[in-house]
Parts: sequence; C-alpha cells; structure tokens
Amino acid sequence: MSNERYIAAKQKWAEKQTARGIRPRTEASADRLPPGQKLTTGFPVLDLGIQPDVPLADWSLTIDGLVEKPARLSWPEFNALPQVQDTSDFHCVTTWSRYDCRWGGVAFTTLYELIRPKPEAAFVYFTGYDGYSTNVPLGNCLDDDVLIATSFDGAPVSREHGGPARIIIPKLYAWKGSKFIKAITFLAQDKPGFWEVRGYSNTADPWKEERYS
Repeated sequence: MSNERYIAAKQKWAEKQTARGIRPRTEASADRLPPGQKLTTGFPVLDLGIQPDVPLADWSLTIDGLVEKPARLSWPEFNALPQVQDTSDFHCVTTWSRYDCRWGGVAFTTLYELIRPKPEAAFVYFTGYDGYSTNVPLGNCLDDDVLIATSFDGAPVSREHGGPARIIIPKLYAWKGSKFIKAITFLAQDKPGFWEVRGYSNTADPWKEERYS
C-alpha cells in the first residue's frame, strides 16, 4: 500500500468509528492491559511509509516556542545530558500492546529544566524528520516515564522504529510519541498534529479507549 493510500485508509477508519457512534469510556479501566488491546511479544512497524536516514553528524533536536532558553542540540550534546533507563508498556491504537519495553535516553523533565518553559506554555508539539507531528498537553509530558529514547532493549533504536531518537509517552497511545524526533515546540494553545486533524483523539488515553475524536 502506498503512503497516500495508507494515510487515507486510516483516516477513513477513524471517520467510520465516529459515524458508528463509538465513543470513549467515561471511566478509565484499572487493568494493566487497556480495553480492546491484545498482547504481543513482537514489535510491529507502523509509520507514514517514510523512514528517513538521518546521519548522527547531521542530527539535531530543536527545542523552542514559549521557553526561556531555546536550544538546538547536536547528537553529542544531546547524549551528554543525564541518561535514564525506564521500563514501560507500549500501547498502539491498532489494538496491540507490548509489556515491559526497556527504553534508554533523556528524560523529558531534563529538557524541561534545561529550556525552562514560560508560565503560559501549556502544550507540546512534536515534529519528526519524516514530517510527522503530534500534540500533547504539557502535563502529560512531565511524568517520570516520558523520555526521548535512543535505545531499546539495550541497543540503539533502529531506523524502522524511529531512530536515532523517538518520543515515548507510555500512558498515551503510541501515535502520540513521534518517531525520528526533530523538534519540540512549547505552545500556549493546542495545535492538532498529523493524525489528530484526520480524526484521531486529541487526548489518546488507552484506558478510556480514546482512539478517535
């Protein structure tokens, strides 16, 4: 399936679910496995059909918007920041989940402290080298399990899984974690991203099944 057909198919699926009256749950499930999900030990690859090859010498992460100290970090500068290891579960909106994923990288809170968002910053807008974008309320990014991951299960994040660096936000559906991360922008107002403008939920809570808008 071509990139355009894949995107159109996913958008059409979201529109159908909305038309059928499928709505999020009013109360969140307390189970470890969110409702509607199935466990897998594999790690399916889902993207826009674009897997940019970004040489580490050319890679950079721009952090800007409503911040006191905008930054543009090279790969060596980014990896010189304090490193963390975290194990979390991964939930894809396409109904599969994988437990106990071992990620390594830089905690989002480390970047938060580095660039010091202004008081009016309330949302974070992520952009990838593949042209992908997604939006997340700032509060969701400040959990201690949110990170910019550069390793998975002890090895560098592969290109097919969004390397050299990708966003991991375990408490939201995985489309909220941009692969091939290029820029992080702090905003006062919400700005829907790639899938959000195509019918996917803004909030994306797996335990409430917030899949579609």
